[in-house]
Amino acid sequence: MIKTIGCGAVRHEIDRLKQVARQEIERLESQPSLFVFENDELIEDAISSLSNSSINTVGPELIFGRIYDYIGFGQIKEELFRHLVISRLAFPLSKLKTTEYLYRYQGENIDVNSVYRFLDKLSSSLKSKVEEIAFEHTKRTLKGEINVVFYDLTTLYFEASDEDDLRKTGFSKDGKHANPQIFIGLLVGLGGYAIGYDIFEGNIHEGHTLIPFLESISRKFKLKKPVVVADSGLLSDKNINALQKAKYKYIIGARIKNESEQIQERILRKKYNDGTICVIRKSKKHKLIVHYSEKRAKKDFYNRKKGLNRLEKRITSGKLTKAHINNRGYNKYLHLDGKVDIKIDYQKFEQDARWDGLKGYMTNTKLPNDVVLENYRNLFHIERAFRMSKTDLRIRPIYHHLKHRIEAHICIAFTAYTIYKELERVLKSENSSLSLKTASEITHNMYKITYQLPESKQIKSTLLNMDQQQQELYNIVQKKF
Repeated sequence: MIKTIGCGAVRHEIDRLKQVARQEIERLESQPSLFVFENDELIEDAISSLSNSSINTVGPELIFGRIYDYIGFGQIKEELFRHLVISRLAFPLSKLKTTEYLYRYQGENIDVNSVYRFLDKLSSSLKSKVEEIAFEHTKRTLKGEINVVFYDLTTLYFEASDEDDLRKTGFSKDGKHANPQIFIGLLVGLGGYAIGYDIFEGNIHEGHTLIPFLESISRKFKLKKPVVVADSGLLSDKNINALQKAKYKYIIGARIKNESEQIQERILRKKYNDGTICVIRKSKKHKLIVHYSEKRAKKDFYNRKKGLNRLEKRITSGKLTKAHINNRGYNKYLHLDGKVDIKIDYQKFEQDARWDGLKGYMTNTKLPNDVVLENYRNLFHIERAFRMSKTDLRIRPIYHHLKHRIEAHICIAFTAYTIYKELERVLKSENSSLSLKTASEITHNMYKITYQLPESKQIKSTLLNMDQQQQELYNIVQKKF
């Protein structure tokens, strides 16, 4: 025995070692090739030596991996974490399917049990590191201090039916009331750029999450009391008092139909045109701003009419049951006579038209009214963040049942969202026609081929030619990152 080349457990590794061994034999024998091939024969011989293991999908790493490093996640010295994040962006699958993808398309032989063991040891310190990197990237992107933050909460449900200390049955925004769930709170800056997140028990009241989460993030990143923007789900006297006590400025969606009769009368008394603003000072510290929009009025009317038609069909078909009556929504237009006679109160339906187009905002800021409205409109970025996470990144449903694995799953998804958002920003800045979804999909067919030169026996790798869209995406990422 002159030399040992190595050993391999999988086919593509064995093939590679054989190629290395042949090169070593050629070198040791120091003999020239006995035959001279014609060009066609040479090419055919080279092609015949290729196998499936010679071609790998490298698009996800070329695109998402480069952004991963640019943002700073490369500081996390966990190669498996990198694989799981990039796989979540390219092929958002279960952990078992992810390992199959990594082996089949990237030649990475990772056992699913090693993934679960990694999730088990993925500590809270990694969450802190991920948030720190995301926050610093958001500061760079927004070019300075973060003066306005947006907060929202959503539910994530589980396929398993049993509860535990974290997963609880509660009011589900996904309509999965029978499934255990958790709440995830997300804080972003202007444009929807990620700052931080937290996980709450599935039966917690939405309004009880804001202050603890906000204080935790503020301490961690030394935020200088940014203006907090949130929807009406967080509007309560307790939250308002807590925000004011902690000296936060806020803009929160108001439930104007829940105001006192006196304030409701003042709102409805005013004559509105498109863009009209009504300001009602509720105290020295905060005010209610009511804005009218013709576009919103048309949408409100459409939704009311749609709900009314649905009720009418149920009554006509005789399918309106006690369960339907107890549901929220447009059943408020029902009028019950005795125990069996169900009618629609059309007068109440018409009275509700007075509120069409009106939207309220509660604030203690001294910002101009139009700036308050503009800041609140930016809340759609966080709503879109949840939609992206639930659809493009498929963060739900969650199949894990152990708390630390759930937390690890959310951490991976948060990291993936940060990368996804950065890709969106760059595509927009370059006026690219590519959508985020298209950009993700075309990475699936970006290949690298590894081959051996017949004469010199050298092993080389090269990217295969890309189509027009792939080349555009590749050029943008190479240029910007």
